[in-house]
Amino acid sequence: MVGVLTCVGFDLDMTLIDPRPGMAAAMDRLGADNDLPLDGAHFAEHLGPPLDHTLRGFGAPEDRIPDLITQFRASYPETVIPQTVALPGAREALDVVHELGATTLVVTGKYGPNADLHVKALDLPVDTLVGDLWSTGKAAALTEHRASIYVGDHIGDMRGAQAAGAVAVGVVSGPCSREELVEAGAEIVLDSLTEFADWLRGWIG
Repeated sequence: MVGVLTCVGFDLDMTLIDPRPGMAAAMDRLGADNDLPLDGAHFAEHLGPPLDHTLRGFGAPEDRIPDLITQFRASYPETVIPQTVALPGAREALDVVHELGATTLVVTGKYGPNADLHVKALDLPVDTLVGDLWSTGKAAALTEHRASIYVGDHIGDMRGAQAAGAVAVGVVSGPCSREELVEAGAEIVLDSLTEFADWLRGWIG
């Protein structure tokens, strides 16, 4: 396949970075502080949906969710950022986009300021970051920045790419299987981002 490359979008959690240890600790702390049955390990293994969706799934009372989100976001810089690492191939994937004359975009469901802390802490070469967008809602940012491709680990990412008319590239580093990503619209599924540079060069032709 031959494509025109202007901008490549990436999801953040479990696509470019692995924040799972810190995310588990932050959720467990939130549960302990508020006497709620919040399961940090389960949360960390199913990253993707917005935090309010996750809290509802754990049975948090609806009227307490806004304050719980505020608490989680406040503890995030000290709890999650220091324990997060870049996934294999992340930097190379971003670098190859620049090498080929395009721009890099991160579109994530994560709270934007905390997502930006990750990018800065890991010194990732990201040109633009847009937070607080999930699933097909990501299409707004992908369209605005003229993303030709969107790379993600979750079925919501594949749906967002499709809604924006971008090539949906799945990577099986997160909670979704290859089959789930394909069913959700992935045109290509990679085992990890270490394969992305070669795939992208081939896509350009």
